[in-house]
Amino acid sequence: MIRQSTSGQTTPYLVVAFVLVLIDQITKVAVKGYNLFGFRHEGMHLGESFPVFGEIVRITFVENPGMAFGVEFGSGKIALTLFSLLASFALVYYLRVISNANRWIRIAIMLILAGAFGNFIDRMFYGVLYDEGPLFYGLVVDFIQIDIPDTTIGALTYTHWPVFNVADSCVTFGMILLILFNKHLPYPFTAKSPNLEIKE
Repeated sequence: MIRQSTSGQTTPYLVVAFVLVLIDQITKVAVKGYNLFGFRHEGMHLGESFPVFGEIVRITFVENPGMAFGVEFGSGKIALTLFSLLASFALVYYLRVISNANRWIRIAIMLILAGAFGNFIDRMFYGVLYDEGPLFYGLVVDFIQIDIPDTTIGALTYTHWPVFNVADSCVTFGMILLILFNKHLPYPFTAKSPNLEIKE
């Protein structure tokens, strides 16, 4: 079997993923603040909040030690951080493998890759960079708050969607695309599938 190079087909998706990670990190640093090379930006105080579109969309600075949308991961923080790194490498490889798959499937994988790596950076490095903990134990910065109708579940009442960030958004939209276009998903380790669409 003759295998064609897939680097040219994969590169644009990796470039977009890199840009999304950059946007994710810039927004997080803008919220959290920084003091690097003589440049200082105070950022927001933890818990500080201000409206963007009335009370519907707010910027609210929170941090969490766990997964997306503030979901806790218990004591397995280092395992979660390592998993995010391994998942990122696996997704880069998978993008190359499915270089001829349906465009929306590739976009979905690209978004999930960007989200996984964006939050990995927080967990891996923010503890050290902000003198808050060792490697692998940084806190994930969340800041986008969306208002929802008051919803009561058991003893808890929710007034807004869990605060999230750009990386979380990438993962969410990527998963939605995978659900919408699941019939075009190729087999795990080959770009050939009965439902494969080859489109550029």
